[in-house]
Amino acid sequence: MIRKLYNTDEEIIKGIRDNDDHALKVLYNNHFPMVLNFILNNNGTEQEAKDIYQESIIIFYKKIRDNTFELNCKIKTFIYSICRRLWLNSLKEKKIRINRLLDIENFIILERDEENEIMDSTRRYRIMNSSLIKLGEPCRTILVDFYINRISIKEIMVKMGYNNTNTAKNQKYKCLQRLKSIFFSDYNSNIKKIRHVV
Repeated sequence: MIRKLYNTDEEIIKGIRDNDDHALKVLYNNHFPMVLNFILNNNGTEQEAKDIYQESIIIFYKKIRDNTFELNCKIKTFIYSICRRLWLNSLKEKKIRINRLLDIENFIILERDEENEIMDSTRRYRIMNSSLIKLGEPCRTILVDFYINRISIKEIMVKMGYNNTNTAKNQKYKCLQRLKSIFFSDYNSNIKKIRHVV
């Protein structure tokens, strides 16, 4: 039997949910050097790095096995953030103070910003689709035809049975204002929920 390569985060997550031990092994091997480097550079040992990493993998595994959990960043970012928090807690328990962590924090911040941008774009797209559904007809057809299908206002006038292009333009404007109102209401509500969870 040929083993899957598990080249992407999505494949690894699916493999874990399908109880494929090889997916878990690939996950374990992928990111340990990153965590080892972080802990060795911050008053830790290789054995401590292994213990911290093992704990982070268990946390990640349990979350992925919970099908309600959605990973909104790269696996390595998630694993790194867990390990970083666990190690900081460990140092605190041992009463070891570090003025400045030597790690890839700048990389993680940049990566998180990139992920957040992608997440926000995806969120906006999803909310816009939902807003269009809530908008109803004939507004949905008018806006989709004009902005997505690139149909001229004159063609829309004929299709919708309006008397002239001015009527069609006015209707399009009113529909667009309604869509904006629905979208921003839903978007702001979604952001508040996310902040509340965080």
